[in-house]
Amino acid sequence: MAAIFSFVHVVAMGQVQVPSDSLKADRPGLKEDAPRSVNRQYDIADLIRDVLHPGRKPDTLKKSSGITIIPNIASNPSIGSQIGIKAVAGRKLGTDPTTLLSVAATSVSITTKGIIYFYINHNIYTPGNDWNFQGNIVAAKSVTPDFGLGIAEPSTGNADDQVLANAGRKGRALNSLYFNVREKAYKEVSKGLFVGAGVSFDIRTKIEDKTSKTATPYSIYNDRYGFDQDHYQANGFLFNVQYTTRDNQNRAYKGIYADAGFRVNQTWIGSSKSAVQFITDFRKYFSLSATNPEHVVAFWNWGSYLLSGAVPYLELPGTAKDGSFRSGRGYTTGYFKGTNYNYSEVEYRFPILKNKFISGVTFFNLQTANDLQGTKLFEKFQPGYGGGLRVLFNKATRTNLCLDYAWGKYGARGFFLGLNEAF
Repeated sequence: MAAIFSFVHVVAMGQVQVPSDSLKADRPGLKEDAPRSVNRQYDIADLIRDVLHPGRKPDTLKKSSGITIIPNIASNPSIGSQIGIKAVAGRKLGTDPTTLLSVAATSVSITTKGIIYFYINHNIYTPGNDWNFQGNIVAAKSVTPDFGLGIAEPSTGNADDQVLANAGRKGRALNSLYFNVREKAYKEVSKGLFVGAGVSFDIRTKIEDKTSKTATPYSIYNDRYGFDQDHYQANGFLFNVQYTTRDNQNRAYKGIYADAGFRVNQTWIGSSKSAVQFITDFRKYFSLSATNPEHVVAFWNWGSYLLSGAVPYLELPGTAKDGSFRSGRGYTTGYFKGTNYNYSEVEYRFPILKNKFISGVTFFNLQTANDLQGTKLFEKFQPGYGGGLRVLFNKATRTNLCLDYAWGKYGARGFFLGLNEAF
């Protein structure tokens, strides 16, 4: 995995009116304390102010930053040496105090092996939460790791079955050009309840394995399901229901987020094959303290289930294939995958410094998937676990830099850097 070294610059722009961070007691035995102002927290902007202007008063949040920018350098055998930049932004639209925080993120990077990656995504709530728009654009000249199909269960079938299962998790890499455009629009029909629809176009061309001279999991899967070896399209319609009571989109202390829906790929809009998938995303947050709400136990479950048709090999659900690419810390993207896949994680988040500038997390996750040799979903699980530090970059929007180290099986482990919590 990449070894990443970053420095941070916070750009001040706009106004973010933020109420005090506090939680009311909602169960017996939890002591309720007076509301605690966000101004008592300490973020990167405060650090910069103390270094450059040591006599200046603390930020009152009246001119708080809405953008966090992180240049980063990375290096690993798959991508070579990388330089790039990431940024996230958060802001409440309008003056309605019930409006949820709108967030956006973008990144662009280039490596010594010629890999270029760009994305921009958004999750926008209009004033009063009447509408929610979620979407992204991705363009990449990529190298995609491949570790076979399934959950690393040994196959007793023929030679092709054993290559496809790849029980030893031998790593391969697929070069390609990748483009994705996705947009969903949700309408609030009741408080916190949204219904929506959208489209997604996933296009991959010039797919090539430059090192393997024999059959690979990718080539075997394509032969069995009738996909071309060097290109595909997975274009479809999205139909979703969403319910949310989260108090913050970047780092929730309490509430629920649930989203369930169907993806319907259709050949008449250019998809290589038709398919119907059912996809679920559920998250629940429990604050353990009214006086220190940053003590949080968070749960996440994400799943994708093929109901009919066929999905291209590189579009199969699996490790880090959720919408934010943050699942499965401990493994690389696509390490486990199947036509049916389910992921669960629990994380404990806690402040380390009294001013909340530095926090910590510990986490544990489980993955399960089916394969083509008879292993069923929920029959075998693969674990991952780890811990990390959080640096508070923007107390107004609860934006954190996340630095995690995680371990998995088969020698998998690595350092993971991201903006905002994994979920």
